[in-house]
Amino acid sequence: MGNLGEFELLTLLAIARLDDNAYGVTIRDLLESATSRTVTLGSIYKTLGRLEAKGLIRATVAPPTGERGGRRKKLYRPTARGTAAMRSSLGNLGRLAKGLALDSALR
Repeated sequence: MGNLGEFELLTLLAIARLDDNAYGVTIRDLLESATSRTVTLGSIYKTLGRLEAKGLIRATVAPPTGERGGRRKKLYRPTARGTAAMRSSLGNLGRLAKGLALDSALR
């Protein structure tokens, strides 16, 4: 399993948190509110394409709804491989950060 970039990991975590409501706009909104950074839909869709190509997420198309003017949404869910990649990346980060005095390291 390949390494995840920071934005890929954040996107996977957002998809997992959003559960059955993970589509481009909701993923972007969650990432913006959680990270206080501006995220474009273009960067979301590029990342979703990479994650799907790596087999870390899968997409399904939801039926059209009136609230979206009859347009369908593409919903995303992590695969078992995607969940394992999140666990691995978060475990690596935790091991590296354990015992690190971040206050002094960032000065």
